[in-house]
Order: sequence, then structure tokens, then C-alpha cells
Amino acid sequence: MSKRALITGVTGQDGSYLAEHLIAEGYQVWGLIRGQANPRKLRISRLASELNFVEGDLMDQASLVSAVDLVQPDEVYNLGAVSFVPMSWQQPELVTEINGSGVLRMLEAIRMVSGIGRGSRDFGNQIRFYQASSSEMFGKVTTTPQCETTVFYPRSPYGVAKTYGHYITCNYRESYGMYGVSGMLFNHESPRRGAEFVTRKISLAVAHIKLGMQDKLRLGNLDAVRDWGFAGDYVRAMHLMLQCDEPMDFVIGTGRMHTVRDAVRIAFECVGLNWADHVEIDPVLVRPAEVETLCADWSRARDVLGWTPTVRFEELMRMMVESDLEQAARERDYAGVLTAGSW
Repeated sequence: MSKRALITGVTGQDGSYLAEHLIAEGYQVWGLIRGQANPRKLRISRLASELNFVEGDLMDQASLVSAVDLVQPDEVYNLGAVSFVPMSWQQPELVTEINGSGVLRMLEAIRMVSGIGRGSRDFGNQIRFYQASSSEMFGKVTTTPQCETTVFYPRSPYGVAKTYGHYITCNYRESYGMYGVSGMLFNHESPRRGAEFVTRKISLAVAHIKLGMQDKLRLGNLDAVRDWGFAGDYVRAMHLMLQCDEPMDFVIGTGRMHTVRDAVRIAFECVGLNWADHVEIDPVLVRPAEVETLCADWSRARDVLGWTPTVRFEELMRMMVESDLEQAARERDYAGVLTAGSW
């Protein structure tokens, strides 16, 4: 009988890649969506016929209980979140409710539906829970690279909320014996990344500049350092985490650091342009409290899960630029058709 998986955030970048991966593994996949969402218009439109959908909201406890009870999943992947870090300064309460308390609500829903009591350690028949933790929890890092035991020092409301979600997952694992794990994922990108994120902002701008649709790209801190990988690789790690006999948390990354300046340079080189001719620094785009250096020590994932990243950063940026060039060319040609046909 096929395993059942429930994914929150199924319409996002990670949710779409994870749904594809699990379907390929033979799972029945359910996506949690709010009532007004139309999956056919989003990243998973091509998967809509292979997915099942159930309504629910991370801010509504009763809806999560109903969803878990209806789906009866073997595995729950909690990817639903407000994922754009700068937004957490603009709407800190909303981000805390979804990214922090939303994790608690889903854990409670699983506990209530499963009837798990304190101290239970029977993982064999449990609903297994994956929490999308974040490298932003490390924030102002105390050591580099960061591993599973590195001290957290979050530098944004987003990072603080993610830290709560991480610790409440640990707490339910220890208090109730629930199978709950957290993946401390470092930055992971793809052509499906939202346009507000810096790598996609760069790849979109490069495509538009190359095609004469845009002149300048405005960015904040070019010296910020990140460990960037490919989202398609990282969802494989999520799945592997829930296949372990005993629940444990994992850091997922590449162990390679690049600056935002590196990302800009590589992207512009893909189209034969000099980045310095097109990039302007905008102080408004600098974070109130910057996270300067993030780099993953993913040795536990390698040794325990057998997981390794497959896409290098240079390949990733080229993949994104080429995808956005195709998209921008379609937009330009469509606009030309409309102009030619106008009265």
C-alpha cells in the first residue's frame, strides 16, 4: 500500500519539488491549501492531477486537526511559512503566528489525531513529522561552519520564530515520544524561487537587462555570505530524514560560501555582461540586523543519510538565468504582439 504524505506549503518552491519527488517515490501526496488558493495557477499546476488537496490553515488549529484526520498521513512535511526574511520586520506578529505557533498547532493536530501519550517511543506506526527549520536560526554565528550543535543567535523576527518552531518540535519529541525532526536548511534556490529573494531578483534582472527590458539592478549588502544550494537536492534530504529508525535533526547545505557579489558576477557573466555597469547599491535594502556569514557542516547528513548535494553554485545561477531568459523573452514577445495588435 502506498505511503501517504501531507505537505503544508505545497504551492511554494520546496513544496513543489518535494511533491514531485514523493510522487516519483510512489507516495499518495496531499497538499494543505487555504480555501482561496488555486493550485492550478501556481508552481504545482502540472502536478495538480496527481495531487490531492485538503483545506487547512496554520493559524487555525481546528482545520489542521480535520486535515490530519482526513488524510491519515504516514508523513507530514511542514514547509508552510512566511519565508521572506525582510518581511518579518514589517509584519513580525504574523510571521511569529505562522512560522512559530503554526508548528505547535500542527504538532498538536498530529498528537490529537494519533492519540499519542507522554513517553511513547513506538515510532513504527507513528505519523512522522518534518519541520522546516532554517540556517537563519544561527544568525550572528559563534562558529563557522555551523552544525547541529551550533548555538542559535537569530537576527530577525523570522529567525526567532523559526527557532521556536525548531525547539517546540524537539520538545514534543522528548515530551511525547513523537517522531519529529527538523531540517536546518541553508539557502536553497531554483528557477521556482520567489522573485523577492536575492538570487531570483538577480537572475530576473540579468535576463531583463540582457533583453533591453531593464537598465539597473538595485541591491543591498553585496558582502553578505551565504551557503547556497539547489532546492531539488534539499527536498531529497527532507524525505531521507523521515526514513531513519530514530528521529534526529540535520543541517543541510553545501559547505561552500559565496557572497552576493559572487552571485551577481556569475549571473552577469552568463549573458556576457559586466555586472559593475548595471548594479547600484540601495541602503534601503540593507537589513536592520544583517546575518553576515552562514556555512553548513553537513557531515551528519552525509554519514547518516547518505545525502550529498549535486548542483554547484555556478550551475545553479546559470540554471536560473537561462530559465528567466526564456520567461523574459516570452513576456517581451507577448507584449510586442499586444502592441502590434492595438488600435
